[in-house]
Amino acid sequence: MRLRNWLAVLGALLAVLLVPPLVTSGTGTEDQAQIGNLRILVPNQPGGGYDITARTAAKAMDDAKLTSNVEVFNLPGAGGTVGLGRIVSERGDGRLLMSMGLGVVGSVYTNKSPSSLQDTTPIAKLIEEPDIVVVAKDSPYQSLGQLVEAWKANPGAVPVGGGSSPGGPDHLAPMLMAKAVGLAPKSVNYVPYDGGGELLAAVLGGKVAFGVSGIGEYRDQIQAGELRVLAATSANRIEGVDAPTLSEAGVDVKFSNWRGIVAPPGLTPAERDRLVKLIADLHDSAQWKEALAKNGWSDAFAGGDEFASFLSAENDRVASVLSDLGLA
Repeated sequence: MRLRNWLAVLGALLAVLLVPPLVTSGTGTEDQAQIGNLRILVPNQPGGGYDITARTAAKAMDDAKLTSNVEVFNLPGAGGTVGLGRIVSERGDGRLLMSMGLGVVGSVYTNKSPSSLQDTTPIAKLIEEPDIVVVAKDSPYQSLGQLVEAWKANPGAVPVGGGSSPGGPDHLAPMLMAKAVGLAPKSVNYVPYDGGGELLAAVLGGKVAFGVSGIGEYRDQIQAGELRVLAATSANRIEGVDAPTLSEAGVDVKFSNWRGIVAPPGLTPAERDRLVKLIADLHDSAQWKEALAKNGWSDAFAGGDEFASFLSAENDRVASVLSDLGLA
């Protein structure tokens, strides 16, 4: 009996040692296993749109118990292309993501980046967000009409700040505005900042006459009365914001930004599918729906191949817009 009991214990021990654990192994063979040690690279400064999106997504994933202890880290520079170069170099890393959007698409062209978003693994588009035209509370411009009048009279004396490099959304929006009011885009005094955090300081400090950035980055300052919104670039008014659209204010422009997630190249199909599923599960969570409402973001989810096709089309569209504006 003792021998039999000893053999039974030995067999049980071997079973524990030899059977693979049901925690994440990076192989993608267990659909329900969490992806451990996940990191999200933010290619601009803290406080910018990519940063807010990444940290909001990380918290929602944790609260929804989709994964835990996600590390979010910033690697700013060159309109997001420094971070892009980093993620492209991390070939085969199925635990690394990058928060990105329209700004990185444009920066690839304007910064002549050796790396392209076509070199990454597209995971998902998450949100769309209108830009807003904002001034500090003590600005002399009480309406968009007053701002446009001063801008047309002397474009160089009315600098506009944006939280993206040339080619990004905060640059494209005022350039399209300029063209619509009869200004040559090349005459615009555009001052780029590395993310919405730096731009906010510039607007509040009077370093630029007005700023253009996403609504989600400035809701707190708007509600506190530190910033005044003169117009929104969206087709419809933004709920909770007392400001007209550009079209309502006589400037025929409709424009929206978007943000999404990419991963390094060289992932196996299983690794890529697990990341797409993770972001799809995030999108379906109550925590993410609450975050959309809180930040004023529009749900624009597109996963995997659908996002890859969209990203390819955006590359072509941005190149065309920059060429039309004489900026590329």
